[in-house]
Amino acid sequence: MRNRRDFLKTVAGATTGALLAGNAFARSPFQGAGPGAGAAGARREVSIGGRRVKVVDIHAHCVIPEVADLVKGTPYETVGGGRARGPNVMGADRIKAIDDLGVDVQVLSMNGFWFYAVTDRDLAGKVVKLQDEKMSEWCAAHPDRYVAVSSVSLQFPDLAAQQLEYAVKKLGARGACIGGHVMGEDISTPKYDPFWAKAEELGVVVFMHPQSAENVIKEGALKGKGDLGNIIGNPLETTVFLTRMMFNGTLDRFPNLKIVAAHGGGYLPSYLGRSEVACEVRANADCANKKQPSEYFHSQILVDTIIISPEGLRHLVAECGSGQVVFGTDMPFKWHSSVDLVLNAAFLSDAQKEAILGGTLTKLLRL
Repeated sequence: MRNRRDFLKTVAGATTGALLAGNAFARSPFQGAGPGAGAAGARREVSIGGRRVKVVDIHAHCVIPEVADLVKGTPYETVGGGRARGPNVMGADRIKAIDDLGVDVQVLSMNGFWFYAVTDRDLAGKVVKLQDEKMSEWCAAHPDRYVAVSSVSLQFPDLAAQQLEYAVKKLGARGACIGGHVMGEDISTPKYDPFWAKAEELGVVVFMHPQSAENVIKEGALKGKGDLGNIIGNPLETTVFLTRMMFNGTLDRFPNLKIVAAHGGGYLPSYLGRSEVACEVRANADCANKKQPSEYFHSQILVDTIIISPEGLRHLVAECGSGQVVFGTDMPFKWHSSVDLVLNAAFLSDAQKEAILGGTLTKLLRL
């Protein structure tokens, strides 16, 4: 298991090369806010069968520049403050980007879970409160285009539950965004039940986003060409997380819990056959799940469309059902995730396309 020093070094190293200098919203809280902001070109409107449909993007990242001041002089200054600039800062360019893509409503979540390493409960609370309140301000300035999910301090499960309730009831958050582990710790264990219980009680979605599978890959294993920490590590972390949530019985303890898993649910939808029979044929499996893995994918687990290829989308729909697949862009990262992947899918009916692009999320997020 990684210690906090190793974790911070890893996150700081991964962040340094990716960030660009930018203006903090401390100087301009809503860069380009207001009607028409960033509208240099016409806003794309998506129609299916000649009828306008709402497109909802579940997977979009942001950072809060003011966090840099909050963590200044702490061990988290480099990693927390260092992330608080660049293309993840919300501004007029982000509004134009969703206009160009045909996205009507975007769900904002924090990019990175560096704050899981914060051991001081008071500071952890302040970081999340600041992030949630600033995201809420942005959403309030653009109420028809943005909603947010809370970035809870999951290292303190009871605090995370309180933060989620505050964000949902006071700030209008539509759920929470979490990583696949907390400093290497399995979050499907009973220790984290206070958080899962609160999410179920509030009836809100939990969006799970990975961070390079640092909990399962030995240090340095994915270094080198190809950005393997992202393209292999991220789906691997998601796969491990979902499998543990099933096999450890967490989804059964909270049968009304809804989880949206990033990047098409990792590798698991492509490997369900082996998972389906594991508990039956492996004497040492010791599974606690009451249902087959495929049943959770048809009820409690949803996956986003960041699978990129038409065949990948077809397979997701075949394994999970079109009602469990939802649209995502991974903005501001350029993964070529477009509404056209869904619109051009000959294997989908118009009703299925509408559900994937926004119908399911409109209901799930109460838009």
